[in-house]
Amino acid sequence: MIYRRTISAALLGFAMIVGTSPTSTHAESLQIVRKGAERDLSVSMNRAIVVESDTPFAELSIANPAIADFSTLSDRTVYILGKSPGRTTLTLLDQNGRLITNVEVRVSADVSEFKERLRQILPNETIEVRTANDGIVLSGTVSSAPRMQRALDLAERYAPERVSNLMSVSGSQQVMLKVRFAEMQRSVSKSLSTSLAIDGISTAGLGVGVGTNGLASGSVVSSATPGTTASGDANNGAVFFGFNAGSTQIGVLLQALESKGVVRTLAEPNLTALSGQEAKFLAGGEYPVPVSQDGGEISVEFKTFGIELNFIPHVLDDNVINLELSAAVSSLDTANGLNTGAFIISAFRRRETATTVALRDGESFAVAGLLQDDFADANGQVPWLGDIPILGTLFRSANYQRSQTELVIIVTAHLVSPTRGEALALPTDRVKLPSEADLFLNGRVARNARPQKGAAGEVASQDFSGSYGYVMD
Repeated sequence: MIYRRTISAALLGFAMIVGTSPTSTHAESLQIVRKGAERDLSVSMNRAIVVESDTPFAELSIANPAIADFSTLSDRTVYILGKSPGRTTLTLLDQNGRLITNVEVRVSADVSEFKERLRQILPNETIEVRTANDGIVLSGTVSSAPRMQRALDLAERYAPERVSNLMSVSGSQQVMLKVRFAEMQRSVSKSLSTSLAIDGISTAGLGVGVGTNGLASGSVVSSATPGTTASGDANNGAVFFGFNAGSTQIGVLLQALESKGVVRTLAEPNLTALSGQEAKFLAGGEYPVPVSQDGGEISVEFKTFGIELNFIPHVLDDNVINLELSAAVSSLDTANGLNTGAFIISAFRRRETATTVALRDGESFAVAGLLQDDFADANGQVPWLGDIPILGTLFRSANYQRSQTELVIIVTAHLVSPTRGEALALPTDRVKLPSEADLFLNGRVARNARPQKGAAGEVASQDFSGSYGYVMD
């Protein structure tokens, strides 16, 4: 009996020593099972547990040896090895064949190394790791979506295609994008031209006209009187001087014209989207365009125009926002349209940009800029006569045109979060519509209303360019 106990103790010690060696599977702990009480044991795959019974057993059996295997160290001690993920039952019987107890053995994937690597790569994230059958379940809260993806990629290395993601992202993950289109068009046009007309009054009638602006001398002289401005839209900025020398009428037409124009175009679309989701915005309309089909039939396709904005935000680490942006401003251009006889199709003026930028909350980027400067000049004169000193000015003309276009597109990104409904205000909250008595009897029209109290009243008292629906961090 003493010899048997000595051998059992030696085998137990050998198993413990072998189990703790760095190159082999080792027992994690010593578990004790009692007679008549069921026990659940958890074993990691490729690891082992030593189980000790308070009652000597004579026979052991396991339901599925592919999940877990065992070896006896004594009549009270069992060495259980986890082989593959799953659940099985270990049964202990005494010398008379009576049941001592059933032990539920659950073998799960070994995630201890994965937990250690996860703490090294993402030290400040509260990620909980659990096993489910032969897979890994991740839960908890992470600070950003890229960090979540890193944890999932690492888990795939330990359990390929068996990773369940129950993690959530904390912080603001909604991005409001403010886009400003600013375009200025400046044009300057100057011209100076002269025309000389001589009309001889006689029975045969004789008229001679010389000019550099393409005007017919007969019509100008006959329709204008000395000291007046010649009529006709083609003669804007023209002054006619005429005098009679006997039966001869002499007229000089001077045309000097200077025109300046400025066009300002401004659009400020605002749009909010969740990180990783696409958002679209269109303020404009659709223009019908006829399209010829087979058999001579005509179909209609609609082309959108107006202010367009499409973007996909990605919130990265340290509140860096990655933007995939596509923005455009278009309008109808009737001056360059197409007239087919049956249809008049307008052209489109379109300014657009598509780019990807990275910026932080509240920062701005000029994603597009254009400066166009067009210049044209022309000089004309009557041959030989235009070369005469001083008098040659009457036979020369000069004009030039210059147009400049400057376009800038600026984007600003903000991390935003929803707010309570009573804190929101609409632009219409500051306008009070008139009653019928005010309109017909007192002649009152819509007027500014007194802002209500609270946060909504504070917003309503501001101008119409405020932000509505979200609160910026």
